[in-house]
Amino acid sequence: MEETRLLRLLCKYTHTSAGRRNTHFVLSQLFVGEFVSLRCEEDDSSDGWTVTRNTTEDTRTQCKDWGEPAGSVCNISYTFTWDSGVYWCESTGGAASSSINITVTGGAVILQSPVLPVMEGDDVTLTCTTKTSNLSSAFYKDGSFIRTEPTGHMTIHHVSRSDEGLYKCNTSSDGESPPSWISVTGPVCLGRPYQGSQLFEYESVSLRCEEDDSSDGWTVTRNTSDETRSQCKDWGEAAGSTCNISSIVPLDSGVYWCESTGGAASSSINITVTGGAVILQSPVLPVMEGDDVTLTCTTETSNLSAAFYKDGSFIRTEPTGHMTIHHVSRSDEGLYKCNTISDGESPPSWISVTGQQVQLKSTIKMSAETETACLQRNDLPVSMEMAPPTQAEQGLADEYNDVMAAVTTEHHL
Repeated sequence: MEETRLLRLLCKYTHTSAGRRNTHFVLSQLFVGEFVSLRCEEDDSSDGWTVTRNTTEDTRTQCKDWGEPAGSVCNISYTFTWDSGVYWCESTGGAASSSINITVTGGAVILQSPVLPVMEGDDVTLTCTTKTSNLSSAFYKDGSFIRTEPTGHMTIHHVSRSDEGLYKCNTSSDGESPPSWISVTGPVCLGRPYQGSQLFEYESVSLRCEEDDSSDGWTVTRNTSDETRSQCKDWGEAAGSTCNISSIVPLDSGVYWCESTGGAASSSINITVTGGAVILQSPVLPVMEGDDVTLTCTTETSNLSAAFYKDGSFIRTEPTGHMTIHHVSRSDEGLYKCNTISDGESPPSWISVTGQQVQLKSTIKMSAETETACLQRNDLPVSMEMAPPTQAEQGLADEYNDVMAAVTTEHHL
């Protein structure tokens, strides 16, 4: 399969403090009155994509109705509480990226926390911020008090699934922040050199739990027609986080995933082992909308002329045994198989199609005029979930020009 393209909703921002420009991790809350720039960004281009949103006041409205569009970029020059909502990228053809939540509040305190899911084992720092400084703050999870931090920063070391929840903070002088949800995800995926979902009987297969730095404590686990949640040691040759099957048989067909000693699980893959003479080589993982996908009808000796089917209906015959679906869409999702005159039919394989992925990049700026307007209206903070963090200490006119040269940080969802 060709390399997938990535569509991102990006959020770029700069926080200026004491004459310095600082780049921050994309966080979940920011103050009212800030400038935000949202951009639909694809690896090669973003033509035809528009920032779209749902709020309490409107549904599925485009940037032109509430912002300043410039191609696939949408600028909000001054955020208000009614800008709270769900934002995503949508194409002219109706395809949509994943979404982000933006919450705008009128309070005086925000909780800076990750907008993206946090990887198990990582350290996460939450920061309770006011318009002027970080004060001694009490932190809460799911309504229960955790502890008070004199600097306004609380770090959760080596996060686990039990740390997932709704967090907020409170200062004695300025009150409480809006809540922010923190998601925790498993760091491991199941990989193997061959990315097809079907195998011939008696092939040798190596399955590996892959992590960025290490995979200690992860085991390949499976469900088959004969057993449920059995580990590699019961049916393969375990070597750390790698599992080898020296001679695979149809009874090895099933769902495989990585599982930690603490019970966390990775996403899964389906493997079908056939005793027949034909397999259909197709992607194990979901295919991104707009990509090209090649299906290959393979025998144990060669690739022959093959007929391809989707959901039981004939598509076409390819003399080389290869069929390419160009620019896949959701309508291409389904159950595929192939058939050769000499060797018979392959097992069926399900092909999933997923929407383009999203990221948020925003440019947040606050001028002296903006800050004054906030004070006059007594309408200060903004919270952004899966949107960028805020800047706590902007407002001086001589800093405004520095802020305009925004520094960008990008994170993939």
